[in-house]
Amino acid sequence: MAEQDLVAVLMPDGAISLEWRAAEKITDKSRQLLQEEIYRRFADGSRSWRLFLGFADRTIPLSPSLDFWRRFAGRFTEKLARTPDIEALRHRVTVPLSAAELSEQLACAPMMTGAEYLTSAILTNWWKTLHDDFAAQIRGHSGSVAEFIRAYSPGVHLVGRVFFHMVENKSGSSPFAFLATYSTRIARDGASRHLPLKHALTEYAGRKKELLALLSTVYRAAGDSALVAELVESGDIFHPLAWSAQDAYRFLKEIPIYEAAGILCRIPDWWKKKSDGPALTLHLGEKKPSLLGMDTILKFDIRLSIDGTPISLTEAKALLEETRGLSFIKNRWVAVDPEKLKAAIEAYQKARKITAREGLNIRDALHLQLNPHKVLGTSADHVTMGVSHGKWLAEIMEKLKTPDRVASVTPGTDFKARLRDYQKKGLNWLYFLHTLGFGACLADDMGLGKTVQILAFLNRLKSDAKRRKGKVPASLLIIPASLLSNWEKEIARFAPQLDVLFLHPSLTGVKNPEAVYLKSIDDHDLVITTYALAGRYLWLQRHKWHYVILDEAQAIKNPGTRQTRAVKKTRAQNIIIMTGTPIENRLSDLWSLFDFVNPGLLGNTTEFKKFAKNLDNDPSGYTRLRKLIRPYILRRLKTDKTVISDLPDKVEMKTYAALSKKQAVLYQQLVREIKAMLSEKAGIERKGLILSSLMKFKQICNHPDQYLGTGGYDEKSSGKFARLREICEVIYEKRERVLVFTQFKEITAPLCHFLQSIFQHEGCVLHGSIPVARRKKIIDKFQQAAYVPFMVLSLKVGGVGLNLTRANHVIHFDRWWNPAVENQATDRAFRIGQDKKVVVHKFVTRGTVEEKIDLMLEKKMKLSDDVIPGTGESLITEMSDDELVDLVSFSL
Repeated sequence: MAEQDLVAVLMPDGAISLEWRAAEKITDKSRQLLQEEIYRRFADGSRSWRLFLGFADRTIPLSPSLDFWRRFAGRFTEKLARTPDIEALRHRVTVPLSAAELSEQLACAPMMTGAEYLTSAILTNWWKTLHDDFAAQIRGHSGSVAEFIRAYSPGVHLVGRVFFHMVENKSGSSPFAFLATYSTRIARDGASRHLPLKHALTEYAGRKKELLALLSTVYRAAGDSALVAELVESGDIFHPLAWSAQDAYRFLKEIPIYEAAGILCRIPDWWKKKSDGPALTLHLGEKKPSLLGMDTILKFDIRLSIDGTPISLTEAKALLEETRGLSFIKNRWVAVDPEKLKAAIEAYQKARKITAREGLNIRDALHLQLNPHKVLGTSADHVTMGVSHGKWLAEIMEKLKTPDRVASVTPGTDFKARLRDYQKKGLNWLYFLHTLGFGACLADDMGLGKTVQILAFLNRLKSDAKRRKGKVPASLLIIPASLLSNWEKEIARFAPQLDVLFLHPSLTGVKNPEAVYLKSIDDHDLVITTYALAGRYLWLQRHKWHYVILDEAQAIKNPGTRQTRAVKKTRAQNIIIMTGTPIENRLSDLWSLFDFVNPGLLGNTTEFKKFAKNLDNDPSGYTRLRKLIRPYILRRLKTDKTVISDLPDKVEMKTYAALSKKQAVLYQQLVREIKAMLSEKAGIERKGLILSSLMKFKQICNHPDQYLGTGGYDEKSSGKFARLREICEVIYEKRERVLVFTQFKEITAPLCHFLQSIFQHEGCVLHGSIPVARRKKIIDKFQQAAYVPFMVLSLKVGGVGLNLTRANHVIHFDRWWNPAVENQATDRAFRIGQDKKVVVHKFVTRGTVEEKIDLMLEKKMKLSDDVIPGTGESLITEMSDDELVDLVSFSL
């Protein structure tokens, strides 16, 4: 079997799914065995898989996504094992989870599929499920809890009855006091009574075996701790002790040893907060600079602190002379490591020299959040470093993260679209980034109207130029070829006043566009070309554009491809990328996109790979990464509260596809045949010819092999197949589900095969030849919790009686030309029980009879709300020969 990694995927409903993926490197045997056992328990539907994950050996590496859930479940199992009196409580045990722990866990979540769905509510529910799993299993377990837990993890020791207490002693001569206690009995409420450990000598007098059982955790700790061994040997373990700061520090550092042995420690809160020790903070952006942009120079200063308490250089040096582990600084105890403090003082002095003579540009200053040690050349092992934003920069970053706070702008009075509230905020956000000179990633969910927001932004830039009586250079929009028609339609509909050049041979007919357009390129507001041509037309890379805008920007997610390298060579004053795909699913994708949007922000590829490699040991790096990129990404989901009330429950859109060369040849050939045959037919024969010909045109538009009956169904031969892939790849990245309707039974199987290659999961097929008894099983399979990403349905069988609310996307692959029938099919997903917004994609092949009939029906619907069955076909059969030939002729 090929090497595989087991990854965790968060589904839209909050459930966790486990999936196998090809491993990037060879895994060791222990990792393979652990992965296989986790998956076996998960696939069996066993309630034990989450607990098993929590108890799993953490020294065995797992994928970052699965390790995240192992760490979270491990937090539960650790607390479970440290619960006092758990043997008596058993299924009634309650393991606490604080709000701070939830926030910490959310912040360090890795880049994984479904990360955008992760909320504190989902984590809280997982915590509750872990409780339920444990309670259900321990009820059916006849042995002790210790035996139950040892079955999962032999090395885990339950908390015994001995407790170590250390408190501040503010009234005595020694600053700290220590006492060992033990629990004697449990009350009905689960609480236990504690007595000093010396009382055990009296209580168990003459019962040596029971005393040794009570002290077993102490002896276990003494095996690894010289301090506890000394206390046991001297007998001091049975008496209250007064400790110096040095004694207390020695004790506090060994707490993990005591807890692993099964001793619960009660200690001051300030130690539990994970001391940062000496730290340097680069403070920058206090005042607004005169010029803005990623290359703007910012002044910065350096600040020294210990555990968050600011100290001066003089105080730090004095502390270095007197420290003995714990020091009382500004009315609080802090842990001080002399070696780290010495390194921090040296770094601070070096930084003072740097700040006196130079600053940092904004790009480098922000990049420091990932690696703040870079500016001083220090090591994270010796000096803790951070970055803080001054008043001006902090305000800017907060506005970028909260579009509601950005000043409102309008797209211009000549803009034809009425923007929804969230789209207005998108325009405001884009314009605000424009004024700052920062690149932007517009990553709104599919169906939320990214195109109209970009057009509104471009129209605003044109309006600004008009007011200044000037002209800005042209902007370049690079898109997949399949989207040319979509953009052409949207521009004509919303911003016809924009001067747009579609730089594509199928639209210009120009063989040497450089000679024709180069000198006049800036006379246009927007130039639109495809990814393939952007790599072929080198003169586009040499031109200095106002903006370079990418649609479906995941096309450059792989930094090593020729296409990505070509796009990144284009020069512009600024960059905008658009994508409906979650961009935080994979680290390499994220770096490649931001290397274009704001070059240098995430460092070069070597720096980022080094940072990514360290994430296994330091998951907090994900927190710094998200904090760094978040201001430049605007992503609204259809489930966002700020969006959901502003959307119709059903978002319908036309999705245009182009004919492939093979389709175009067959289409033109069929037009000639019909033209020759029309004059020979009359009456019912003429109607029959027209209707059969329409079906053939639909087949050609779907795929040449459907029309020819040859099989194969190569993706490159069909424009619709290419567009279907683009849409479904986004649906799969979000682990959503889709219904694909066609009126042709013969293409349901090829579509299913094609979709399985995209979703990497099996789907369902439903058509009229499937027995009624089997249909219910197919529907139940699709509606269950296990991920079944798609169902291909023939339009007639999908028209009535089905409840398919697991899907929130509907694709009409070919059109019935009867809105009532299409709506009835759409309502299989859009009906009672559907709790998600439904996005409906209606495929139309550009320049063909599909587009012309679609336009014809649109006009008809504007005249009447009631479109009677058969309207499309009845209108067509009554046309004259010339009208009919014009209707079916290829118009591009």
